[in-house]
Amino acid sequence: MEVFPESLRGRLSSFMSNKLYQLHNTNLVTFLSDIVELCEPDSVYLVEGTREDLEYVKRKALENGEEIPLLNRNHTVHFDHPLDQARAREDTFILSGKIPFVNTRPREEGLKEVLGILKGSMKNREMLVGFYSLGPVNSKHRILAVQVTDSTYVIHSEMMLYRSAFWEFSGNVDFLRFVHSRGTQDIKRRRIAIDLGGTVYSVNTTYAGNSVGLKKLALRLTLNMAVNGGWLSEHMAIIGIDGERTHYVTASFPSGSGKTSTSMLGKLISDDLAFIRNVDGKARAWNPEAGVFGIIHGINPKDDPIIWEVLHKDDEVIFSNVLLKPDGTVYWDGSGEPEPEKGVNFTGEWWKGKRDGEGKPVPASHPNARFTVRLTSFRNLDPRYEDPEGVEVEAMIFGVKDYNTLVPIAEAFDWAHGVVTMGASMESARTSAVLGKSDEMEFNPMALLDFISVSLGMYLRNYLDFGRRLSKSPRIYSANYFLKGEKGFLNSKEDKRVWLRWIAERLEGKAGSILTPIGYIPKYDDLSRLFYHVLGKDYSRESYEAQFTIRLKAYKEKFKRIKDIYMSVDDTPAEVIEILDKQLLEIDKYVREFGDRVTPSQLESS
Repeated sequence: MEVFPESLRGRLSSFMSNKLYQLHNTNLVTFLSDIVELCEPDSVYLVEGTREDLEYVKRKALENGEEIPLLNRNHTVHFDHPLDQARAREDTFILSGKIPFVNTRPREEGLKEVLGILKGSMKNREMLVGFYSLGPVNSKHRILAVQVTDSTYVIHSEMMLYRSAFWEFSGNVDFLRFVHSRGTQDIKRRRIAIDLGGTVYSVNTTYAGNSVGLKKLALRLTLNMAVNGGWLSEHMAIIGIDGERTHYVTASFPSGSGKTSTSMLGKLISDDLAFIRNVDGKARAWNPEAGVFGIIHGINPKDDPIIWEVLHKDDEVIFSNVLLKPDGTVYWDGSGEPEPEKGVNFTGEWWKGKRDGEGKPVPASHPNARFTVRLTSFRNLDPRYEDPEGVEVEAMIFGVKDYNTLVPIAEAFDWAHGVVTMGASMESARTSAVLGKSDEMEFNPMALLDFISVSLGMYLRNYLDFGRRLSKSPRIYSANYFLKGEKGFLNSKEDKRVWLRWIAERLEGKAGSILTPIGYIPKYDDLSRLFYHVLGKDYSRESYEAQFTIRLKAYKEKFKRIKDIYMSVDDTPAEVIEILDKQLLEIDKYVREFGDRVTPSQLESS
């Protein structure tokens, strides 16, 4: 086809050329031609999203060893490089001027480096091009995106995680652009560069958090779009919780602190990401994804029956960085099954007692091992997950892994109080999803610090303004499933079912609350009733007092740390500091009256 540059014509089959020609999208042709000239693949395959495309991609993934077949013919396993097992913070940067808390590089400098590494990176390989919609394809709020990669594992993952939308690219429509090459797997030359103009470059990595462009890499782009457009692009699950009717809530938790398990307790719309817009004065949410890329460590039939069922049925599953057993099945730590004697994992051949070069034990499966599945595999999938109009958000939950301070559940006084003291003040124990020391507490507002692409001040101003423009803003809750006492954890894993039901009853005006300096907490009588009805067990006053005693000194220290952080950010809205000051003053009042802690009984009788 004469309309295509020579670089494309020589690498597209006549069938592929005809498909691309039918789109009449010169922007797309120019983009693909530029990437072909840069990366120099042998051929180009356009992934429309058909059954034939899926079978082709899967076959290629097995042939080139990026995936290994399992006993179940619909299951495969993928292994990343031993040093490429999590999001690589130090190798990921925004191409912009300096932004507090964000790894940035000057645009020209960063582009020069990453394009230099990508040069010729696809030689002797096929370039695969996927065409997707972030959000339901028929929604006016959808965002189109193209993924270019030489990894069959990456494109296979995207075909499971996103909605194919090839024919939506007809005409010169706008789209986000993601360029990935597995390169030589030289970890020292691993780079993930985000150009806020709408393109992400990723090379020398296959771990999905660094390579599957439409996931957390796209979040940096859509967050920037949202802040500039007055809407929200968030690291949040969307679930429907039942009361007298279904109430839709979002849940923002750092990786490994309860978000996926929370999303499985209600009607599932999203386990990870949310687009939230003001529609006629109401907050409405969509899931940009159509699948789940979840942490598998600790998934077991007792605590996670729905996920366990999905992982053991005949629907398609990609396991990553688990243990491949000799019988063609997989094992992961925390599954409750006996640890095998031997197998193959992310380090190669594995046996019980194996140690690495530093003498440290090598686990059977990596702590950040994952599974990739389609949303349609979940029996709790809400039928409205594809609703082009989205669902109305009535509440937002901001949850953390905090052993020492936060009560299990609390309701904010109002939108601004919740945004600042619950969302923007999140501190959580680090997990294995990012490289670094596990369980180290870190500041992580809205569970977004890894993905924020604008100044924190701009982000919070947009958040506060978004709620003010609504005729009815969602209620805001803080959650913490990990609070400890002298003898260990004060919550069981299943208690979160009760906290969610309390939220539903608060929205319906059926459950009371106790006023505290940090928000509203549940009353004992309500929780006692809910524990019996939801979990079928008694709930002691002693447990309630231990869980919901307000640790005033710890809260005060926390908010002082948070205020110091925001005081150091030049464009922090004055309102944020005012709310934190008011919060500290309120806690001080209670400290003068009650000391370092105050129990629910003391609060009720005061």
